Amino acid sequence: STLLPRSDSLGSRVRGSSHVDFKTATTGIAAKAMRNEISRLVSTVADPQAKKAFDVEMQSFFYLFTRYLAERAQSQELDWDRIKSPGADQIVPYSDLPQPADAGNLNKLAVLKVNGGLGTSMGMTGAKSALEVKDDMTFLDLTVRQIEHLNTTNRVDVPLILMTSFNTHDDTLRIIKKYANQQLRITTFNQSRYPRILKDTLLPAPKTADDDKKNWYPPGHGDLYNALLHSGVLDQLISEGKEYLFASNSDNLGAVVDQSILQHMIDSQAEFLMEVTDKTKADIKGGTLIDYDGQIRLLEVAQVPSEHMEDFKSIRKFKIFNTNNIWINLKALKRIMEQESMDLEIITNPKTTDDGQAVIQLETAAGAAIKHFKNAHGINVPRSRFLPVKSCSDLLLIKSDIYSLEHGQLVINPQRMFESTPVIKLGDHFKKIQQFQKRFKKIPQIVELDHLTVTGDVYFGRNVTLRGTVIVVANEGQRIDIPDGCILENSAFFIYPA
Repeated sequence: STLLPRSDSLGSRVRGSSHVDFKTATTGIAAKAMRNEISRLVSTVADPQAKKAFDVEMQSFFYLFTRYLAERAQSQELDWDRIKSPGADQIVPYSDLPQPADAGNLNKLAVLKVNGGLGTSMGMTGAKSALEVKDDMTFLDLTVRQIEHLNTTNRVDVPLILMTSFNTHDDTLRIIKKYANQQLRITTFNQSRYPRILKDTLLPAPKTADDDKKNWYPPGHGDLYNALLHSGVLDQLISEGKEYLFASNSDNLGAVVDQSILQHMIDSQAEFLMEVTDKTKADIKGGTLIDYDGQIRLLEVAQVPSEHMEDFKSIRKFKIFNTNNIWINLKALKRIMEQESMDLEIITNPKTTDDGQAVIQLETAAGAAIKHFKNAHGINVPRSRFLPVKSCSDLLLIKSDIYSLEHGQLVINPQRMFESTPVIKLGDHFKKIQQFQKRFKKIPQIVELDHLTVTGDVYFGRNVTLRGTVIVVANEGQRIDIPDGCILENSAFFIYPA
């Protein structure tokens, strides 16, 4: 008789709840199995101090994993009908910002660069920030030059913080040695390293704490807050009298310190500011700010139900997107981290390893923290503050005569007749940095260019000038060489097989 179902259990099945019961039961089993595996991973660390730090890291991962299981079981999704465009009070135009009153406020500021990327999409194997992008200077060189100039000009002490990942930490430590004599302090800390999850079993891919790198991943820039706290860097900054943190991606060359934004943060007593900019057709995947039941929130493309994807991509409904330049009140961050959990929306990132294994990465976005802070809002900044280098097409634009450098900051060429920059689309032959470099003897002059499309096996000589709209297409098996000194203006250049 003990094997028979209880009447209330049977009744629930009759009411159609068995699917939910099953999900709840399997969620508990998956959580228990993961906990056991994490305990086993922690036991593989011999050094007591390292073991303690690894245990803290794994507990943070486990908390994220159990949230993922719970949300999956409950099928939690945003209610699309409750999403509204943000109100005028939730997005402040950059033109409304005050002039900075006191350069001494910079002494309250620290600058953080998210420096965990490898640049694999561009064919790189080391830290992306070590890529030379302009006048033989790397992303890191430009950042150091900017902040050193800020410090010496204003006689202030703005430190540079670099958040690395296990992929870039050693590279970064080696690179920053050359800045030892510069007028700024550089602090590095490592963001978390989480185990990839096997999709079929929901168990961790690594078998030991020092297992192969391919079995681990850095859990996105939303890990910034946990890593700042657990590394001790948050307390260190506060003890030094720092009140504000400006954080951005290391590959965004437009993300420079702006004293007007800092002044606005002080005047408005905002605990969190997100820089957004006007959306174009090229920005359809960027996260956007929304009003959700009267609260400002970040909506990422991964959270959008498939039936509303076209809505999300629409420039009419969602006019701005997140640049991932954020300003944070450090004491407010400390309060939130100690008094409540920083529950950021989980982004499920499916991957396939080199050996064909299906895995899941659970990630979070730094901008999602906006809902936890008081008086948090967006600033609609000019496009010039969003100049990321995600591809070799972006790199061509930055390396060209469209921009020059002043104290490490990109300045647009005054000879450029238009406010907008040209649209550049380089094909697969230019996808990797090594291919890009060998296909340009010298970067063409493009100050009068509107649009460039290059497809196929194409090589550019020295002192080439491109104007207006230029399209160069070499079909399969054909090669095009643009000769030295050539001027292409409003030209379409095709080569087809004979």
